[in-house]
Amino acid sequence: MRTRILLALAGSAAALSLTAVPASAATPVLTTSAGAVAVGDVVTAPLASGTSATLYSSATGTSGVKCTTSQFTASVTSNPDAPGTATESVSGHSFTASSCTSNVLGVTGVSSVTVDNLPYTASVTSGGALTVSPGSAGAIQTTVKLSTLLGSITCVYQASGLTGTASNADSSINFTNQQFTKVSGSSLCFASGYFTAKYAPVTDGGAAVSVN
Repeated sequence: MRTRILLALAGSAAALSLTAVPASAATPVLTTSAGAVAVGDVVTAPLASGTSATLYSSATGTSGVKCTTSQFTASVTSNPDAPGTATESVSGHSFTASSCTSNVLGVTGVSSVTVDNLPYTASVTSGGALTVSPGSAGAIQTTVKLSTLLGSITCVYQASGLTGTASNADSSINFTNQQFTKVSGSSLCFASGYFTAKYAPVTDGGAAVSVN
């Protein structure tokens, strides 16, 4: 009888040891309240409410171009489990000219601000570090057309890359004093442009995106 009891206990222990314990579900780098952001999904973001995108002539100055309406659009190209790095293809980055002003001496208005050579490649890490790199079309480039007392001028600026940060506090991405260098344009075009902007909220199908 004692042998039977011992055998029964051993069998129960073996059965318990073979019972699979469900593994914790992995969490992708990019998620919304509905779950993982799928590869191919399009994420968008306007400028954060009450903020402006600026391209100033120095990192500490306030002379240059300021726009109050801007938006970016990107397609998710990879979204691995966290910790990791998700990637995107930035297919659109627009500025509404009617919302842009300039306080550069001799400039009377802003005709357009155009982001060239799209798409760009973007990556965001689980820690919130954001990097934007040139795509196959060429350098990261912005063309600014200004109206002046002497007529229209075109200023072209380029950057080898941009860095920023992503925050879950308000589903935002932030760029601060990202330096561009003038590659063409008149003497009224400042030699360097420093780009600062906060975009929020970043959404996928209307749902705020979080970085994990």
